[in-house]
Amino acid sequence: MDDKPVLIDRTLQFSLRVIRLCRELEKDHIGRVLGKQLLRSGTSIGANAHEAQGGQSKADFIAKMSVAHKEALETVYWLRLISEARLLSNGNATELLGETEQLVKIISRILITSKSRRNSGR
Repeated sequence: MDDKPVLIDRTLQFSLRVIRLCRELEKDHIGRVLGKQLLRSGTSIGANAHEAQGGQSKADFIAKMSVAHKEALETVYWLRLISEARLLSNGNATELLGETEQLVKIISRILITSKSRRNSGR
């Protein structure tokens, strides 16, 4: 199964959810500061995954997907912080954290496969 089309759709929907969550965080100063960090890292996952699709080489694809992976890991951090600080009364941060962890797994699998294919010459 090719995870790339699934990833593209999921990251777009994920970015939209991040935007909505960040709007909820605008209520106080700490929420605004953390929301800006989350907005940057959370939307960067999809931007880099999308950009990787137009990579000029396998190495370029892997580099862009590696950035998406790094941003997903950073997003996990911000969501955990927001959740544990109880900045939101609902479970939106926790729900989004689960999706972020799934994206990390998908991107990791894509990177492992891509690096393996590059190293074997395929």
